[in-house]
Amino acid sequence: MPLPPLIVVPTFNEIENLPELISRIYQSIPTVHLWIVDDASPDGTADAAEKLLAGHTGALVYRRTGERGLGRAYCDAFQKALLAGYTTIVQMDADLSHDPAHLPALIAATEASDLAIGSRYIRQGGVRAWPMRRVLLSRGANLYVRLITGLPVNDATSGFRCWSSKALAAVNLSTMNARGYAFQVGMAYRAYHAGVRLTEVPIIFTDRKLGSSKLSGTVFRESVLVPWLLRFGRG
Repeated sequence: MPLPPLIVVPTFNEIENLPELISRIYQSIPTVHLWIVDDASPDGTADAAEKLLAGHTGALVYRRTGERGLGRAYCDAFQKALLAGYTTIVQMDADLSHDPAHLPALIAATEASDLAIGSRYIRQGGVRAWPMRRVLLSRGANLYVRLITGLPVNDATSGFRCWSSKALAAVNLSTMNARGYAFQVGMAYRAYHAGVRLTEVPIIFTDRKLGSSKLSGTVFRESVLVPWLLRFGRG
């Protein structure tokens, strides 16, 4: 019997958002397995997650050591998930910007494709509680990615995705170097060029209410550079 879908959520100082996030995930799909992948959060996120997940089948708090970063956290967790035999793996943020109510549609979309991307920029998708300058920046970033890489995705920077094990195996996780939001672009680009069937599912993205953003100057610079590296075969 195949394992239930696995939800992978990287965390760093997200203790304020965890109770609502975990509750809403299980409300959306009670049978999912849930992994919290924590990068040694000093606020006690991992300890809080263990208490909140107690008694849930397939729940795990993965306390990472070594190199930090969003991309590294996902790659480590994805590799463990493939070894464990999961065939459907969802990635999502911990800050409640990704609504767990979209999980059923995202997971269902992988029945006909190998990678389903939760998209803000297709019909019925959108953003909520964002200032116009941030909307324009995000849309501009996605246009930038499409023009440079040729990737046929409207929301290549989205971090709300559902992968089949086939798709994850195709992207060669062990050589993925991007750490920040460029990781999302790199993964989609590799999947597309490996022949993975992609689709986009509309989502409504809501800005975080609690905690602080992890966007930094280093992450921004990487996001500018990575599409060019991908285009010339160096990403």
